Amino acid sequence: MRLKSDIWVAAYLRRCQVEGSPAVLCRRGAEEAGAIFVKVSRLDGTADLYGPAPQSVFDEARPSERAFSPALKGLPLPEADVEGYLARQLRFDPDLWFVEIEDREGRHFLELTKE
Repeated sequence: MRLKSDIWVAAYLRRCQVEGSPAVLCRRGAEEAGAIFVKVSRLDGTADLYGPAPQSVFDEARPSERAFSPALKGLPLPEADVEGYLARQLRFDPDLWFVEIEDREGRHFLELTKE
């Protein structure tokens, strides 16, 4: 069984706080199963963006786990480019969650699934 998005986001925000990186919920999406995007602001005008991994990275042994991958190529990118991408995604799916972290090193605290 997959964790509801609101529970996952609450736990993720706490994890970022424990790691010493400020994180805020910028947009609350669908409570049950809204897709989650994580923006990592590097505090120099650039940012990284992680979103739901493509279905091809899930294996049958762990079909219910959340997996994240870079949402854009060439990260880090100017923050305006990342914000533009998020705005386009929101027009496509209004149930999205956006979390933003501030971390100069670009740490995201997500377990990325290897392709």
